[in-house]
Amino acid sequence: QVQLVESGGGLVQPGGSLRLSCTASGSIFRVNAMTWYRQAPGKERELVATITGGGTTNYADSVKGRFTISRDNAKNTVYLQMNSLKSEDTAVYYCHIDFRAASGYRGQSWGQGTQVTVSS
Repeated sequence: QVQLVESGGGLVQPGGSLRLSCTASGSIFRVNAMTWYRQAPGKERELVATITGGGTTNYADSVKGRFTISRDNAKNTVYLQMNSLKSEDTAVYYCHIDFRAASGYRGQSWGQGTQVTVSS
């Protein structure tokens, strides 16, 4: 089994910063794409940022220039540095990975979510 543990959420004022982390553990041979999603109350889950195994990144237009996704392959960890936060960034943030297990099985896994609230 593969588990994802997220951390770093919290309450921050508009214009502030937060850094989210998500670490994968379990029978992992290789982690491929690592992605952050978010879901605000009453809205559908949306992609925030993704990073491939080779380090290529992609961002939602709404966060370009403010958020940065990065990864540490040795730790199977993905980060999301969020700067210049706005009230509309308030949501539960989820990490997601595509992985290959030692057995050769290819699967996906979701984190439990971490709340980010941007408010004065």
